[in-house]
Amino acid sequence: MAEQIIFYILALVIAVFSIMAVTSKKVIRSATYLLFVLLATAGLFLMLNYYYLFAVQVTVYAGGVMILFIMAIFLTHKPGDEFKTKMNWKVKSSAILSVLGLLLSGYIVVANVTRIINYVSGKEMKMQELGVTMMGTEKYQFLLPFEAMSVLLLACIIGAIMIARKEKNNVESNNDLDK
Repeated sequence: MAEQIIFYILALVIAVFSIMAVTSKKVIRSATYLLFVLLATAGLFLMLNYYYLFAVQVTVYAGGVMILFIMAIFLTHKPGDEFKTKMNWKVKSSAILSVLGLLLSGYIVVANVTRIINYVSGKEMKMQELGVTMMGTEKYQFLLPFEAMSVLLLACIIGAIMIARKEKNNVESNNDLDK
């Protein structure tokens, strides 16, 4: 009973802070809300007795990636700035794509229902099988998406640095003109 209550609390935290992270107008608050989502996800791993994934979630994602996001925010924006939001075609198309993504996720879950039934029936997935699935290169294994995400994060870091350098150079050139 206590495990169910903790699960529902963690699920509620993940759902609420995910929505707050996406809808917040302040960038730093969005990053903070994302941190809470990552920590609650680590709590789910802890409940499943996946101690290694819990440690990785806390150190790599909640620690390293959040520091990366916050530094990128500091390099590109002022932390207190608000984003201007408009209800235009981008928001509407994003909502449609979100619904399509939800339908695709539902399809994937239904297509893999045997794994879910095995999990619910008590046949626990071995840690070795999970590791092979996460870092394998065969069909339904996730090494390529993992590497694609690392390249994407690297591109974000380089882009943030380039934007910050250009703004710094523009400010320095304007100060030279003032002298």
